[in-house]
Amino acid sequence: MSTIEDIRRFYARLMAANAASSDPRLEEVFASVPREAFLGPGPWTIVAGNGRVTTPSADPSHIYQNVLVALDADKGINNGEPFLHAMWIGKLAPKLGETVTHIGAGTGYYTALLARLVSPGGTVTAFELDDKLADLARRNLKAYGNATVVHGDAVTTPLPPSDIIYVNAGVVAPPAGWLKALRPGGRIIFPWRPAERVPLAVMVTRTQKGFACDPFMRSWFIPCFGASVADLAAKIPTREQAARSRSIWLTSDKAPDRTATAIFGDVWFSSKNLRAKPGT
Repeated sequence: MSTIEDIRRFYARLMAANAASSDPRLEEVFASVPREAFLGPGPWTIVAGNGRVTTPSADPSHIYQNVLVALDADKGINNGEPFLHAMWIGKLAPKLGETVTHIGAGTGYYTALLARLVSPGGTVTAFELDDKLADLARRNLKAYGNATVVHGDAVTTPLPPSDIIYVNAGVVAPPAGWLKALRPGGRIIFPWRPAERVPLAVMVTRTQKGFACDPFMRSWFIPCFGASVADLAAKIPTREQAARSRSIWLTSDKAPDRTATAIFGDVWFSSKNLRAKPGT
């Protein structure tokens, strides 16, 4: 009979394989961080499409699969799809010593994984707007000395200078303050939801030329309070325009031009590829 350690290790191998990451530490952290420690006492409620299934018992082997575990079913808040998060974390490629800001931390499971990946020397600041979830995250992360939980609004609160900003709530556009918080070479990954028909995951990298943009997969998260509704003056992209976006600009740095695929107040998206050669 398999032990819980065996089950965790197999789960971790699945996560690393799906992430297609060259960093062997990704498998190590998925094996070493106990998911059940962040879910509350079992049995647990698994989200299956529009349905709900309760695990047969509190045996943690039930949640070491690519399943969504409800944290607050009434609010539609869950622990997140492990395959998706493994892909996102693999794409971000966290390094030792980096500073991470996690927006929408929930009860802290993915915060813990990020904390392990930047340790030693790195830190994670986790923002959570829901007071109950923030309190649970704070308790769950006590064993992770480089992680700090902030019960607050990451849209209106200035973020610390960050190498990585990991966003787990859908936005019509990243607030200008988030982009400004990125250090040179810094990466932000977020669910871009400019319209109901456009659910994309986007990674933005701060380069010497500006903010390079990579819409890389479909993705849906619950809305980010304060950043999920476009104003009337916004230019909302079609799915095709959104997918063509290759850079993001602050209007204070550059006015929108004919390459604009979407415009949201002080932030706009462009089809201009920052890596393109002059004249192309």
